[in-house]
Amino acid sequence: MESETSKGNDPRDEIVEHLGALRAFARSLARNPATADDLVQDTIVKAWSNIDKFKPGTNMRAWLFTILRNTYYSLHRKRSREVADVDGEIAGQLSEKPAHDGRLALGEFAEAFATLTDEQREVLLLVGASGFSYEEAAEMCGCAVGTIKSRANRARKRLAEVMKLEDGDALEMTDAATMAVVNGRPAA
Repeated sequence: MESETSKGNDPRDEIVEHLGALRAFARSLARNPATADDLVQDTIVKAWSNIDKFKPGTNMRAWLFTILRNTYYSLHRKRSREVADVDGEIAGQLSEKPAHDGRLALGEFAEAFATLTDEQREVLLLVGASGFSYEEAAEMCGCAVGTIKSRANRARKRLAEVMKLEDGDALEMTDAATMAVVNGRPAA
């Protein structure tokens, strides 16, 4: 069986296809657009420099998400040893929020989502919004499938609790990825 690289396809060509998903995942983990952009940039640099470690024929998106996730947690550990801008006052003065269309203006959901733990947000993004299977998410996170399912279930219950949703309540949002996170079904 001939690999993609031996056919002349460079796996680096596929990286650009995943930039949007990487940025969305980074923004949800970091909760800060500037930090998210830095995470994506670091991820791309690491992937590009280590492309020889990527196995052609495997899931490039999962590989990139794993690099981004590991980069985020490394940064998180590093920052825990630094003095932080706790209330974000200084950072708020240095950046300007981009003007997005209405479907991204989901304030209530964003506030509820922010109450989740890093692990819960991560699993909802991987399984709900990004469409990875529980098995793929477990592999990326380095834990058991049952742990991923448990985190997703607890996270969805927490979102429903914070957003004061009852069983059967309709949540009217136009963003398919957000609906996938809340409902536990893959994004269309």
